[in-house]
Amino acid sequence: MAWDFFSIIGTVAFAISGAIIAMEEEYDLFGVYILGIVTAFGGGAVRNVLIGLPVSTLWNQEMLFQIAFISMTIFFLIPNRLIKHWNRWGNISDAIGLSAFAIQGAMHAVRLELPLSAVIVAAILTGCGGGIIRDLLAGRKPIVLRDEIYAMWAAGAGLIIGLQFTTSDILLYILFLAVILFRYLSYTNGWQLPRKKIMQLRNPE
Repeated sequence: MAWDFFSIIGTVAFAISGAIIAMEEEYDLFGVYILGIVTAFGGGAVRNVLIGLPVSTLWNQEMLFQIAFISMTIFFLIPNRLIKHWNRWGNISDAIGLSAFAIQGAMHAVRLELPLSAVIVAAILTGCGGGIIRDLLAGRKPIVLRDEIYAMWAAGAGLIIGLQFTTSDILLYILFLAVILFRYLSYTNGWQLPRKKIMQLRNPE
């Protein structure tokens, strides 16, 4: 049940997140669908390639594709006046998608009995991959590379699941809510990881 929950919630959240970015960039309906689908399924596709699963596995998720299309269509039809805070909507849906897919990716790697490092990588790629592809297609700097913390929460979820601290569905749901909360707090409060800038030396004339 937890697997299906995270798959559906992640798909809906990232499909809407992609649709929001597309509408902000004034894409047409086809562009909305493309960006939403890429966001919802891009991370899982990259993950499958790196952990040795065939790319064709993606096409066995017909129900999730239908859910994504229905979600994007409904959101596209909502009048703009009913959605006043695009940024808030986008960040909330992105946080939900990040959390759901990071957990789902980690669970997938655990099912395949992969080592801890692979579980963490699977969580990061599934949680962040679709968003990175979405932002690149939209001509934006990927969220994962921005100031606020993003991928670390996916890695944390992967670490917790890889160490088998989540032995029941209830604990997985608690982890799901915790990742959403921390991701949203890192955005609203501007939390940052340490960074260092290297000054570029000028060439002597």
